[in-house]
Amino acid sequence: MTTLEDPSLERHFRGHRDTITAVDFSPNMTQLASGSMDSCLMVWNFKPKMRAYRFVGHKDAVMSVQFSPSGHLVASASRDKTVRLWIPSVKGESTVFKAHTATVRSVDFSSDGQTLCTASDDKTIKLWTVHRQKFIFSLTQHMNWVRCARFSPDNRLLVSGSDDKTVRLWDRQSKECVHTFYETGGFVNHVEFHPSGTCIASASTDGGVKVWDIRMNKILQNHVAHTAAVNSLSFHSSGNYLLTGSDDATVKIFDLLEGRIFYTLHGHQGPVTAVAFSRNGEYFSTGGADEQVLAWKTNFDQIDFNQVLPRRSTAPPTVEDIPPRSQRKSPRRLDARSEVRCMDDEDPGVTDVGPALFSSQPTLSNGVSDHLHSDYDMASARDVDTSMSQRSRDYTSVTQPLELRSIPPQLTQFMEKIAGQLDILTQTVSLLEQRLTMTENKLRECLDNQQKITLQVRPTD
Repeated sequence: MTTLEDPSLERHFRGHRDTITAVDFSPNMTQLASGSMDSCLMVWNFKPKMRAYRFVGHKDAVMSVQFSPSGHLVASASRDKTVRLWIPSVKGESTVFKAHTATVRSVDFSSDGQTLCTASDDKTIKLWTVHRQKFIFSLTQHMNWVRCARFSPDNRLLVSGSDDKTVRLWDRQSKECVHTFYETGGFVNHVEFHPSGTCIASASTDGGVKVWDIRMNKILQNHVAHTAAVNSLSFHSSGNYLLTGSDDATVKIFDLLEGRIFYTLHGHQGPVTAVAFSRNGEYFSTGGADEQVLAWKTNFDQIDFNQVLPRRSTAPPTVEDIPPRSQRKSPRRLDARSEVRCMDDEDPGVTDVGPALFSSQPTLSNGVSDHLHSDYDMASARDVDTSMSQRSRDYTSVTQPLELRSIPPQLTQFMEKIAGQLDILTQTVSLLEQRLTMTENKLRECLDNQQKITLQVRPTD
């Protein structure tokens, strides 16, 4: 018989100065990264307990953060339209590139660590090489802001969710949208692939959580369990559980095998804006509008998956693989808010790191960008900190971004004015497109209503 235990609150992190927007564990479980509306990326030392790092560099809110598969890089996406790649050490080295013409809502590494996927309010999804951040291609069929985009586990597909109330599935090779799932109730805030790659989950502003089968293109589960917008979700590594965070101030864990809520957790004072399981599923983290990051121990899944099926070693897990549990629990509520208050005096110190230094052109070939392609090369990545330490000593006086150096000040100001005017034009066009879309929707509703009235009211002879 399998013994199931309740989740337990393990750590409490306070250091951000505004709403938490994203959380992610490092693959080796030594660090936890978080992004916030305060424009900072923070890296908390999960094991052992040490001072946290606050990375300064973005000029506006950080909307998304993610560790690379090897853990040697952290990517952050921002409302300042840029993406930064950081080495999560006290030196705060990063490389930056302008990814979109509007807010970058999400960033995602491919499983091999070689490609980045970004999603933006400019209605596009873009792919980039991690090495030198070279643009690869765009996906452009969404009609409104794209809130989230993710790679499939095998990197062949991408999934995206948008304010146009659709979830789109894309083929990476053909660059085509192969299927569109429609969210009739609300905007799509978050999407994720099931670990098996056979399903996707979506979270929407109407409080709904849906699980879709991408082989048959049909809905498998539809949970209306939250009473407000669902902001974030994450699959457990086994694929058996789904973690969600909502504006209703709760975290919910769904048992996908039984199609029901497993736990409802209270820990945040206000909306829960970010959730994530660790890679091995042993822990999960939550972030909220209360500026707090909480780390929880999962506890409830103690199944030895190596004993489930002999073919598990050659095939990825799916929901159908796992037999029913021998001991079942009715949905439980856990309130950890009093524990959070007791942990207030346990916060680690915070070290501010920044503004981050940028390598100048002569050293760029040996700088951050050149080390990025070694992110999936473990031996090379271990040498990054050493080389960066030397460059930090050599270029301690360099604080300007690369694109603004070695250019006459007058030309720099002129180009900045042009860029500002272009940004205003871009925003104006975006607003016009939104209004046009709204007008089209209203017109469609009017035509539908007129047709219904025509069918109901027929002239008499």
